[in-house]
Amino acid sequence: MKKVVIAAMIGLFVAGFATVSHADLDGFLSSLNVQAQADLPGFKAKLSAQFGVPLPTVETIFAEVRMPGDVFMCLQLGEFAHKTPQVVVQRYQRSKKKGWGALAQELGIKPGSREFHALKSGNLQFTGEPSAASKGKNGGKGKAKK
Repeated sequence: MKKVVIAAMIGLFVAGFATVSHADLDGFLSSLNVQAQADLPGFKAKLSAQFGVPLPTVETIFAEVRMPGDVFMCLQLGEFAHKTPQVVVQRYQRSKKKGWGALAQELGIKPGSREFHALKSGNLQFTGEPSAASKGKNGGKGKAKK
């Protein structure tokens, strides 16, 4: 009996590593939710920095969306689709039961695009560092327009 239990535990242990090495969107979002629980103010500040969105806007999105991973996704889809966070949150509220892929398509992200594949595979980044797209919003490198 002990051998069966030990074999089962080893199997679950190995399966756990396989899951970690092939992250999907649900796994990525679960990880974000755990990070946010550890330091919610820091998580919000990182979202603000990464997506170039003022902290009060991030706070407003949290009040409407509630789950940290979902807040990240609203901001990420907004960046991918070149839509404001407010537009994404409104669409999210109407069609959140359909899933992120359906919302992405509704926002104009094409199913074969690099962004759509990143979304479906969970190959997204939460760094807290300004992305190239948010640098453009905030006047990153380059000449200022007169």
